[in-house]
Amino acid sequence: MSNAYPDLELLYHVPNGGSRNKAEASKLKRMGVRAGVPDLVLPVPRAGYAGLYIELKVGENRPSNNQKDWLEKLTIQGYQALVCYGGNEAIRALEQYVTAPKTVLEMREGREGGNL
Repeated sequence: MSNAYPDLELLYHVPNGGSRNKAEASKLKRMGVRAGVPDLVLPVPRAGYAGLYIELKVGENRPSNNQKDWLEKLTIQGYQALVCYGGNEAIRALEQYVTAPKTVLEMREGREGGNL
């Protein structure tokens, strides 16, 4: 799919899910892992959005309160934040997003070339 849509090379998975023992969970929390962060991130501006976040669900699963909070906060910040039920729905959302018109984000003074 990334051959047809080169911007998908920037797509990445946030490895927050899964079961962990208490020691590992505590270590990850100290490292900055946050409950509820969506599963997939595409930091590519399209259709007026700064990027795309996708929370993946399977079957009857529904987003947790933490996940809903993250999706709402990301939307407020200018991202498209979706819940997709299954891989096919996620693929359709990604294809629709990357084929939307590019969004030009205005660079703030002093940030040229990635400098903060």
